[in-house]
Amino acid sequence: MSPTEPKELRTGWTTGTCASAAAKAAVVLLVTGKLPMRIEVHLPSGQAVSFPVEDSGDGGAVVVKDAGDDPDCTDGARMTVHAKEISPSGDLIFAAGQGIGTITKPGLGLPIGAPAINPVPAKMITQAVREITEKGVQLTFSVPGGIEMAKRTTNARLGIMGGISILGTTGIVRPFSTAAYRASVVQQINVAAAQGEKQIVLATGSRSEKYAMDLFPGLDEVCFVEVGDFTGIALKSAAKMGATKVTWVGMVGKISKLANEVMMTHFHHSDLNNQVLLEAANLAKASTPVVEAATATNTARHFFEVCLEEKELQPLEILCQMAKKACLDHVSKPVDLEVIMVDFEGKNVVARA
Repeated sequence: MSPTEPKELRTGWTTGTCASAAAKAAVVLLVTGKLPMRIEVHLPSGQAVSFPVEDSGDGGAVVVKDAGDDPDCTDGARMTVHAKEISPSGDLIFAAGQGIGTITKPGLGLPIGAPAINPVPAKMITQAVREITEKGVQLTFSVPGGIEMAKRTTNARLGIMGGISILGTTGIVRPFSTAAYRASVVQQINVAAAQGEKQIVLATGSRSEKYAMDLFPGLDEVCFVEVGDFTGIALKSAAKMGATKVTWVGMVGKISKLANEVMMTHFHHSDLNNQVLLEAANLAKASTPVVEAATATNTARHFFEVCLEEKELQPLEILCQMAKKACLDHVSKPVDLEVIMVDFEGKNVVARA
């Protein structure tokens, strides 16, 4: 590599991956009385990865998070798990120790009072532990300094109190928020254009991209671009390269930000504007529960869930229309654009414009 070439950025591990490793190590300690020096767990893709394990000094297992080159406030976090048998066979119980957040508001897809452990990490943890034991076990997760780390996130605003969240959908941290990722989005679109492709499908993440591929099975894989938070630059690049059709696929949170004319949607750069949700609800002449949900919390997910509960999809369709208009205003060249909202499992189209 020459001195002028950019250094390839290192990927890292999510808090979810580290939690699954620490949990498995803690359960090995519980079952055998010995703490392993290394532990192997599986990512959602099936890939096996291993981590060094440290002794917490009080009967727990520690895995230190390496976030790679992502500017992540949890880099270096000492993910700690204590395991306690509660029955000869039974469920796993997750508990939030010091430095792990607790859910206090609706709209996050987790019960109020539960530890802030998202569904994919919870599944990873369960799989890892069940490789060791089928006993009923309580797992208490903690991170020294997690309360301070959480102050650099939006957790408190979202109603996640007391610490950080255990997150991740792939188990791997990629530097989405860097200039390198922005450049890679442009490069992917350039590659598609170079192959003569005229239809580009932009997806915000791995789940929405997978659904987009199912939605357009006839398109070459090169047409699909995971844009992360860089919708604005992706749209401009697609238009510049002569795309005749652009489809954007994502979930309600990103769509709400696009509707508010925010084209860089990373949470450090943009907050949810509840007035956008309220405008969509009012334009749809929505019911009182939907209107109230627009300003009830700082998550678009809560608004989304209430719309589904009330069987009122028009506010979500209007959000898509607002997002589409904002995107078209952002692009100087005309382009045939469609905005598609998918559910949080990335399996169904909920609204489109």
